[in-house]
Formats: sequence, C-alpha cells, structure tokens
Amino acid sequence: MKTGYTVHDCMTTKPVSVTTQTSIQECAKTMKNNHVGALVVKDGGKALGILTEQDIVRKAIAQGKNPLSMKVSELMEHQGKQLITIAPGDDIYDALITMRDYNIRHLPVIDNGSMIGLLTLKDILKIEPQLFELIVEKFEIKEAGRKMPQKPVPTEGICEACGEYAEKIKTVRNSLLCSACAAEQA
Repeated sequence: MKTGYTVHDCMTTKPVSVTTQTSIQECAKTMKNNHVGALVVKDGGKALGILTEQDIVRKAIAQGKNPLSMKVSELMEHQGKQLITIAPGDDIYDALITMRDYNIRHLPVIDNGSMIGLLTLKDILKIEPQLFELIVEKFEIKEAGRKMPQKPVPTEGICEACGEYAEKIKTVRNSLLCSACAAEQA
C-alpha cells in the first residue's frame, strides 16, 4: 500500500546528534532539553547508530550499571551491526513496515551515503494516522505471547500487501493477507 507521502515529506531534517564519546548523562540532558527520545550517534559526520531512552533504561539502569560513568559507545543501538536506514524517496508505508519488522521506532534517512534526516514513528503518524493499525497489530501480536489465554489469529483486518480491508484475512509467511493476495503468494 503506497500512501503518496515520501520519507522526505515527513522526516526530521536536523536530528539531534552526539558522538560515541558523549556521556550518557549528557545524552539524557540533551534528550530532555530537545524533547526527543533518541539521538543519532555520529563520528566524523557519519551516522553510526541510534541511542534511545530505552537503551539507557534497559542497558544501563536496569542492568545496575552507573549511567553517570558510561559513554554512548557502551550503549548505542546498532553497535557492531549494520545500521537500518531508509532512502528519502521511499514511501512512508515502506518505512513503517521496516520499523515494524525490525521492531524499531527511528530510521536514519540516507541519501548518496550521507545522513540527511531521521524518520520517527511519530513523524509518520502525524502525516498518516490511519497507519496506526499496523503498529497496533505488531504490539497485539507481541503482547499475545505474554498473556493467557492467547488471542486468536485475526480473521479480518488490513491486508499487508494491498492495504485493503478484508473480512477474511490469512497469515502467510508472517504477513496478514486478503484471499486474493494470499493466492498470489502460493
């Protein structure tokens, strides 16, 4: 399903960034002062990763580590892994699917090898609030595994291939598809 909105239409053009050597305390202050939940980690102008509030809570505080004595390089997301990115001309629907599939809420926007912005889940939902259903579906599926009894697989919903509502929806290769799209996948 294409929305007609590109990543460039929605992205933050001047994301807040830090270096790998910035202290976690300074990062927390920067997040607070700029009202953001994530910082782009750069080194020499190149985007290396993302540091989120969740990283600070889950990888430092919850682990009993002292965030006052830690640097970004110890916590940042994507450290040692390829950074998941998106191109400015991609449709925001594709960005949302990428976020859902990788369970992330922030995507660096890369054009010709350079970072030109940051796309967040909030950026997308400001432009296309009806895409909220895709996100809710992900959380419902994730939560279902922790709760008893488990919810049944949905029998109706939005097809992830064509974007149309279907009264009968099937799970095919971890995607919810209408009958027509499911038949094409077979």
